[in-house]
Order: sequence, then structure tokens, then C-alpha cells
Amino acid sequence: MTDNTDKLVIGGREFSSRLMVGTGKYASFEQTARALEVSGAQIITVAVRRVNLDRSKESLLDYIDPQKYTLLPNTAGCYTADDAIRTCRLAREAGMSDFVKLEVLGDEKTLFPDNEELLKAAKVLVSEGFTVLPYCSDDVILCKKLEDLGCAAVMPLGAPIGSGLGIRNPYNIKIILENVKIPVIVDAGVGCASDAAIAMELGCDGVLMNTAIAGAGDPIAMAEAMKLAVIAGRLSYKAGRIPRKLYANASSPLDGMFL
Repeated sequence: MTDNTDKLVIGGREFSSRLMVGTGKYASFEQTARALEVSGAQIITVAVRRVNLDRSKESLLDYIDPQKYTLLPNTAGCYTADDAIRTCRLAREAGMSDFVKLEVLGDEKTLFPDNEELLKAAKVLVSEGFTVLPYCSDDVILCKKLEDLGCAAVMPLGAPIGSGLGIRNPYNIKIILENVKIPVIVDAGVGCASDAAIAMELGCDGVLMNTAIAGAGDPIAMAEAMKLAVIAGRLSYKAGRIPRKLYANASSPLDGMFL
């Protein structure tokens, strides 16, 4: 049974869903809209550089109800702080949102973040009143610096973008969770429902994904699977798992039995 009081709070906004979904790579806008609906996500990312902001032509934005979803403009494809800052300003001027997912990539092959440029961009955007959710490496020192700058959350990668490798270093994620007070949202690398559940069972506040759903054989079914996995993982984390033990421990006690 889900707990309706267990809200995700980011930048003062409350959300009942802890699954965030991207809008790229789908076969059609109609499929995108259906997957979003089935996923139950309330926060959806939109790559500003890849969406047609000319509302006189068909656009992804025509299929997204702004009353139902919180848009999270994404600086995907930016490789410098200046480009990312400019992209966020464009999104705000176009009326999309000042609630932004900040990406500053280091290279085209790995798509790992450029930490130095990321910090530069985050500092400027926070000072301009943006609610900043930065995509970052699973580095606790970097996450603490982003928190100190005023970011509303940190979004460490589970694995490289689009790789589907799952959570490669759960220990780093645990260290981050123990050392920052803002929400921790795993971003990138999720491939299947169990990956999402693992992220939530670690204690993460949410999971963001795109390729895992859009690239699945049946994106609509995968969207539902991810919704359920995030819910199950959160419930499991809150319930508290049993300790790991090296040897067996009988589930049926022998004390008091008559032989």
C-alpha cells in the first residue's frame, strides 16, 4: 500500500511520483504521450535544443499538458557552462520553466559530466533564480559542492547515459546519500525495472530515465514496469531489509517443539 504522505520535495514543490521520465527517442509524439501517462511521472525532461519552440508547427510540447506535468528543461548537448546557461535562459524566456536539469558534458564518447564547467554553470543559474537539478558524476565531494551552491537536488549517474548497465557503484551512491541533505536522484544508466528498484532500495529519492523506456521493445509496458519498480523499491527501503548473513537462519523456530 502506497503512502500518500510520502512526498518528494524539490525546491519547495511536492510530487507524489518519484519517477522522472525523458521525452526523447520515442517512435512518435503519440507514443511519448502514452508512455508518460502510463509511467505516472509528474516531472518530465525536455531537451531544449531538440524541441521545436515555434508553436506554429507541430511540437512535442503540443502533446504535453502543462497542468499535468512539471517540465524540466534539459541542457542536453551542452559542452560548456556558457552554452548551458544560455540554454536555460532560452527555456525560461520561451515560457517552459525555471526548473532545470543542468547537463554540461565532457565529451561525446562517454557523455560524462564536465565537473568544472558544471559547477560554473550551477553557480550562475542558482544566482539567477533557477531551480537547478544537476546531472553529475557519483562523486560525494562534487555533490556536496553542488549542494553548497544552492542546487535543489543532485543527480548522480548510475552508469553512462543510455548504457543500460544499471547501478555500477552502489557504494558511491550510498556515500552521497549519507553526506548531502538535498534529494538524490539517480540519473542515467537504468536498463530495466530491477535497476530502478535497486536505486530506490539504496534510499535514493527518485530515478530519472529516458532510454530504458523509449528504447524498450514495448515502451508502454516498460513505462508501467518502471512505475511499479520505483514504488516497490521505495516501499522496500522504508520497510527495512533484513541483515545479510553468511549462514542460514531457520525461518521456523524449533524452540518449544515436541519431538
